[in-house]
Amino acid sequence: MTGEVIFALEGKRVYVAGHRGMVGSALVRRLAAENCTIVTASRAELDLKDQASVRTWFARETPDVVFLAAAKVGGILANDSYPADFLYDNLMIEANVVEAAYRSGVEKLMFLGSSCIYPKLAPQPIVEASLLTGALEPTNEWYAVAKIAGIKLCQAYRRQHGCDFISAMPTNLYGPGDNFDLASSHVLPALIRKAHEAKTSESPTMEIWGTGTPRREFLHVDDLADACIFLMRRYSQDEHVNVGSGDDIPIIELVKLVCDVVGFKGEISQDLSKPDGTPRKLMSGDKLQSMGWTPTIGLREGIADVYGRFIEQEARLGA
Repeated sequence: MTGEVIFALEGKRVYVAGHRGMVGSALVRRLAAENCTIVTASRAELDLKDQASVRTWFARETPDVVFLAAAKVGGILANDSYPADFLYDNLMIEANVVEAAYRSGVEKLMFLGSSCIYPKLAPQPIVEASLLTGALEPTNEWYAVAKIAGIKLCQAYRRQHGCDFISAMPTNLYGPGDNFDLASSHVLPALIRKAHEAKTSESPTMEIWGTGTPRREFLHVDDLADACIFLMRRYSQDEHVNVGSGDDIPIIELVKLVCDVVGFKGEISQDLSKPDGTPRKLMSGDKLQSMGWTPTIGLREGIADVYGRFIEQEARLGA
């Protein structure tokens, strides 16, 4: 990788907030290759929505570095059904962790956001400067507003207190530890489960929401974790950084790819009464690529890996 290393992780106490989630667990896997001490706390040990508990924990554990990957996440249905939870929980988590990091003298913090921060109709590919230039996608605006607040919080602490707090905005993620619950999952794991169930039940059809025309970009979570380590070492500026694959795919083509990997041979039907969401959401990766980082896991390869893990998970649950 190119780019000057300006911050060393070696010998540091590194706290991964949200270590049991898909992003957090990928960060823990990636950090295992570094010469650092990984610090974690389960929800039972630390409620990140409780300000006093967070401050006490930071004062006791004294992490040097923080990856803030903890968040309440979900798909369109979950966002639309629980707007107060998505806004309140995420605001509390990020505010408490950022403030405690400042108070306890954390050397560097990375806040992990989401591509949903951008306007629904932002010019494609979406550059970092598109933030706050237009209206958000209504189906997940509560989560988006909370994540925008997180970016601004890091910028504010950098400006007022000189904190080395940075933000990275991942595109749509998938990988080990994904959520396959159809009521709350994102599009790719939902499609994998649907295709698998249609295959095992020998159903002649598999239903998808909407027209299938929206285009989406996907990144394997292990690529994200590698990009986060890269940025933690090499980046220290006010503006957030997009982290994506640089390519997008129509949902209908993604469905066909998933069905091919899973082995479902039936027909695809479309429920046109269901929403499509944002018509297209491809983020520009120029800023990160100009620093010397690019992803390494292809979409088909990544889907095959996730499906294999899903099969293993189903076998364990059925045992």
